[in-house]
Amino acid sequence: MTFSIVAKCANTGQFGLAISSSSPAVAARCAFAKAGVGAVATQNITNPALGPMVLEYLESGLSASDAVATSIADETFPNYRQLLAIDKNGNTCIHSGEMSLGIWTATQGLCCAAGGNLLDNVGVPQAMVECFENTEGALGDRLIAAMQSGLNAGGEAGPLHSAGLLIVDTHGWPYAELRCDWTEDCPILMITQAWKVYKPQANDYVTRALNPTDAPSYGVPGDE
Repeated sequence: MTFSIVAKCANTGQFGLAISSSSPAVAARCAFAKAGVGAVATQNITNPALGPMVLEYLESGLSASDAVATSIADETFPNYRQLLAIDKNGNTCIHSGEMSLGIWTATQGLCCAAGGNLLDNVGVPQAMVECFENTEGALGDRLIAAMQSGLNAGGEAGPLHSAGLLIVDTHGWPYAELRCDWTEDCPILMITQAWKVYKPQANDYVTRALNPTDAPSYGVPGDE
């Protein structure tokens, strides 16, 4: 049903995650991150409340392991939930309940963790982690590459229909939040294309928020 990766960029301190699913609007329910705190993917038979809950515990100073353990202890149906979290130090934690669907597994790496359920095979998260660790560049580039690697390794057992990319930097709003909520084509390809367009403009949107007098024009008719 879903595969995802959470990660931290050791160079910039950015947190982010990428996710894809056969279900619609997966990123709307499953992707959570907060600048300076961490990132969380809550998936399988999803309880969206777990994302903000884990982030709140992370912000209070708990490690990823303790934040996930505390959140799962508060959860009524922990056996149905799959959680991936990364904390401010780049430490990760994964919870996969025994009622996770189909082939499910997860892998932890350096400043990243990947996992999924209803997978084509158990090697998908490992392929994602290895790709992330061995790819250079911006966090968004590495997350996209990891998702493409997971897809190439087999991805989900069925067709994908939605995907998302979420990155936070130093402010209270996302540095990038790109989503494909439904398509009959490949949602990971659509997110990849959206990132290629958005990446060169991302810092401009931060400038527009912080100091519009320094902001470049939008380069569209009427704002030359």
